[in-house]
Amino acid sequence: MIADVAVSLSVLAVVVLLSDVTRRLLVRALADTGLSSYAVELVSTFQLCCCTHELKLLSEVGGIPPQLALTLTYVTSVAHGLTFRGAVGNPCGALEHAYRARFSGGCAVRRIACQFAAAVAARAAVPVIWGMGLSGMHDRHKLLGFRCVSAIHATLPEAAAVELMCAFAVQTVITHTQSVEERYRVHAIAAAITTAVYAGGSVTGAVFNPALAFSTQFSCSGNSFLEYCFVYWLGPLLGMMSSVLLFNKVTAAFSRKPSPLHLPLRTKKQT
Repeated sequence: MIADVAVSLSVLAVVVLLSDVTRRLLVRALADTGLSSYAVELVSTFQLCCCTHELKLLSEVGGIPPQLALTLTYVTSVAHGLTFRGAVGNPCGALEHAYRARFSGGCAVRRIACQFAAAVAARAAVPVIWGMGLSGMHDRHKLLGFRCVSAIHATLPEAAAVELMCAFAVQTVITHTQSVEERYRVHAIAAAITTAVYAGGSVTGAVFNPALAFSTQFSCSGNSFLEYCFVYWLGPLLGMMSSVLLFNKVTAAFSRKPSPLHLPLRTKKQT
């Protein structure tokens, strides 16, 4: 198992490093075209999906201890936060930015298209990496035909509720750490993601990202496409919307100025 973990860590490091180099090159090459943000979104989501595929394999086929799996989840989440260069990597996040008028509607749609394109590309790329037989775990997975089984271990409403709550918790942390310095904020968000994975991982895999789920979960046997959509698309979307709308109302309520106290005018002089 130690050898499998070492190889997987190397794969994760190479994916992050190559993605970062690609991002930097594309930003320079597309600086005057207005397309650099979409290129960054594409590469960053590809990085996220590839790393998650490898972590998922470590847990399901490699059989690593849950504590190690959570530690790797935290570390990779920090790495993503430090290297994404403004990318969102989550369709729910793109819609949240559009709701807050940080993105135009067209920009959000194009970013979401990039995210799903990257998800498809990652799903096609990881079997090529695993097929190289870099570790015994990769060889075992190749012998199984790269098959995977659904991570949903509850009724569909319960599973969707878990994804909703995970998305709600992570979105709440994202919203309330906007003013925190970025090098500290990534750790807060990574901790929220890791906590959500700990709480909901045994029920749904705790993905709470429609594009990431499309890459890592939708090809697995055990549930239909519509069932996966219900759990991994509708659940996170409702969770994000609930967090945004709820705390918008709370913020508005606390920021509302109290109305001035109107006292009756005295019409007669006191005797």
